[in-house]
Amino acid sequence: MTPTQATAAKAPITASQHANPRSDIEISQAAKKRLIVDIAREKLGIGPEHLEPYGHYKAKISMEFIKSLKNRPNGKLILVSAITPTPAGEGKTTTTVGLTDALNHIGKKAMLCLREPSLGPSFGMKGGAAGGGYAQVVPMEDINLHFTGDFHAITSANNLLAAMIDNHIYWGNALGIDQRRVTWRRDITVASEVMAIFCLARDLDDLKKRLSNIIVAYTRDRKPVRAGDLNAHGAMTALLKEALAPNLVQTLEGTPAFVHGGPFANIAHGCNSVLATTTALKLCDYVVTEAGFGADLGGEKFLDIKCRKTGLAPDCAVLVATIRALKMHGGVKKEDLKAENLKALGAGMANLARHVENVQKFGIVPVVSINRFSADTDGEIALVKEHAKKLGVEALMADHWAEGSKGAADVARAVVKAAESGKSKLKLLYPDDMPLIEKIRTIATQIYRAKDIDVHKPVRDQLESFEKMGYGKLPVCMAKTQYSFTTNADTKGAPEDHVVTVREVRLSAGAEFVVAICGEIMTMPGLPRVPAADSIDVGTDGRIVGLF
Repeated sequence: MTPTQATAAKAPITASQHANPRSDIEISQAAKKRLIVDIAREKLGIGPEHLEPYGHYKAKISMEFIKSLKNRPNGKLILVSAITPTPAGEGKTTTTVGLTDALNHIGKKAMLCLREPSLGPSFGMKGGAAGGGYAQVVPMEDINLHFTGDFHAITSANNLLAAMIDNHIYWGNALGIDQRRVTWRRDITVASEVMAIFCLARDLDDLKKRLSNIIVAYTRDRKPVRAGDLNAHGAMTALLKEALAPNLVQTLEGTPAFVHGGPFANIAHGCNSVLATTTALKLCDYVVTEAGFGADLGGEKFLDIKCRKTGLAPDCAVLVATIRALKMHGGVKKEDLKAENLKALGAGMANLARHVENVQKFGIVPVVSINRFSADTDGEIALVKEHAKKLGVEALMADHWAEGSKGAADVARAVVKAAESGKSKLKLLYPDDMPLIEKIRTIATQIYRAKDIDVHKPVRDQLESFEKMGYGKLPVCMAKTQYSFTTNADTKGAPEDHVVTVREVRLSAGAEFVVAICGEIMTMPGLPRVPAADSIDVGTDGRIVGLF
């Protein structure tokens, strides 16, 4: 054990985690975290003068330090994605954390980049997004709640722009805004165009330029009105200036982690900030990052939007699956998942096979990580490995949830092998000059395996108007249910020959993509009947309870 490993943050790992599991928050609160200034200096070579600490265990990295890294070579980029999500859970963030810990465990210099959790899922149905078990980023409560205030800054910038539109109209409307054609929304933070811009901006100047380009409304003669026309972009940049610097935290094992930005992947582009990812690549030999939901949503957007805009390209992709979730895709109900069912598991493997094919379509080498659950049987594990072998990919069991880095060491070795092979050569799904409607059709037919798209005339006309305005070369960001390749959330497995209905399209001129809203997806989602918020409280000892 090296001195660095010996002094890393640790939460005692018990052999009985599967038999008598401790909750995520219990494990997190028991961890002996290291000072973030020590993590930065020892693991990343960042001196304290380049940090802006938020307490003892969180810090932002100075933009001046980030600029100084420009001429350093990049490390290897590993994208973690997943099969189509189910209520049984896949553990993508947990795998991202566990895999990065495991890369360090086998002697590589690695860090991870995650999105910041949103308060909606944290207080709603999904819970937090800081990993789980013995593969977490800490301090878990801070990260899942207010953290460093980035989301509040983004919300404030979004609402400032809305207020400035209202104010301009009230005080005489010199720009001639047609009040029927105001397109700016007081949106949820994770779906706001400000969030997308924040996560795609390369630096402060790029952020300001993109904010200026936001189209907020149209005049009566259909001319666009931009945030820059309202002189709103400067004030919005002022609100976002401090937030733009990436946030540094650590895992339970003392691995450095950037947690920065957080667009949803079903109704937005689902990737952490470009600044965090590109900075991490200058600091480590391996950078592991995740994209939201399945490879058909966050994965596709990571490749077709984030990589297209930045020139990044993954050296390997990890597809996370669980035997439980695969059985659900094979028709098993959630309450029956603990019983062995090889027939359903074999049927559900079609979903994994579809995602493997899709990743390979982009020219990226996939590795399958099977996130172990306590009820998994030897027969089920053998079946998954056999099916994966037929697909020409390696599938490995991972137990980082119970064992920390040691439990994901085999996956880490497979990832290193794939990344070092140099076989991944990114191929974007469509060219920039393809018409917007054909970009939507390409994603639907090539990734979702639809037979076609259904686009009514008003939506087609809107796409044509975007092209006439000069936005035809933008990529497309699909907004659809995360639970199926179709627009019907109840259709599991790997359906084919369905039709994807595009009910609306929106132009994000600052973020530089076009959003295609499909099926019945809501861009302003609500809470479940019994939200997680019902169980969240502060105990008599001042500690938060109920977060998971």
